[in-house]
Amino acid sequence: MRSETIEWLQAGDVAIQFQVSRDLLERKDSNLQKRIALEGWGKILLSAWHPVPRPGWGDDFYQPKWISTHYTLLDLRNLGLSPENSVAKQTIDYVLNCGLASDGGIPLGPSTAHHSDVCVNAMFLNYASYFRTAEGQLQPVADSILAEIMPDGGFNCRSTRSGARHSSMHSTVSVLEGFYEFQKAGHKYRNSEIKEAIRSSEEFLLMHRLCKSDRTGRIIHKDFLRFSYPCRWKYDVLRALDYFQYAGRKWDSRMQDALDILVEKMNGDGTWNMQAAHPGKQHMIMEKAGAPGRWNTLRALRVLRHFGNP
Repeated sequence: MRSETIEWLQAGDVAIQFQVSRDLLERKDSNLQKRIALEGWGKILLSAWHPVPRPGWGDDFYQPKWISTHYTLLDLRNLGLSPENSVAKQTIDYVLNCGLASDGGIPLGPSTAHHSDVCVNAMFLNYASYFRTAEGQLQPVADSILAEIMPDGGFNCRSTRSGARHSSMHSTVSVLEGFYEFQKAGHKYRNSEIKEAIRSSEEFLLMHRLCKSDRTGRIIHKDFLRFSYPCRWKYDVLRALDYFQYAGRKWDSRMQDALDILVEKMNGDGTWNMQAAHPGKQHMIMEKAGAPGRWNTLRALRVLRHFGNP
């Protein structure tokens, strides 16, 4: 890691400063984490919260993208906001107290009152676990996700809508993030089944070398090679690699193609570009597409720090 790159990262938002300190410099700084709620991006997101007509953001739990309650909570979790933040915890409790779908997941409206969306459930489990929601409250959500595992070991949110027969990289990485955070929080509910779902989901991604068809060897979709942030629900190889490093997984030869792509995308100054933004309403623009991005640089460096520069 170049010292000038670290200095550039530390000149960014306090959320970036906190994660650089924690992940790249191995320095625990609780003061930096506290400041996330008081300044910069964290303050902007928390300032947009409203207590009525329902506690949350935007118009509803999932509308509009990307300023809804759901995606704002996901953003706050990814900023590294304190897990004890009262606004986040109060909002999550409200969502759960509004009632669950018949399958135990989070309903988005009448069309999901019986079968909820596995991607949304997985993202919800991720941030609700991070913000230390009680295990008992999250058990039905975990049940709803486990019920949707596909024969190939992964997940696909279309399984409840169009009868998908093959797992989705998008859905599978969201489930991995959700289940890992659930267990990281110390929850033991259906422990062996969740561990097996994590194992099979990781294998699904690795079987595809994180971006390639297991039949033809070709890139599945060009967008998998475009690094965006925030990722929202969408998959790319940097998001997958960042999950594997966060989960503490060892290097696997099937990661190498993705690691090579990551290194190839590094700029001459040791940064990585913010390559794409997902259209939709935003509370604020963290970084502009087409220019060096601190989020992608931070994530790339912690991946390479964990797996080694290939």
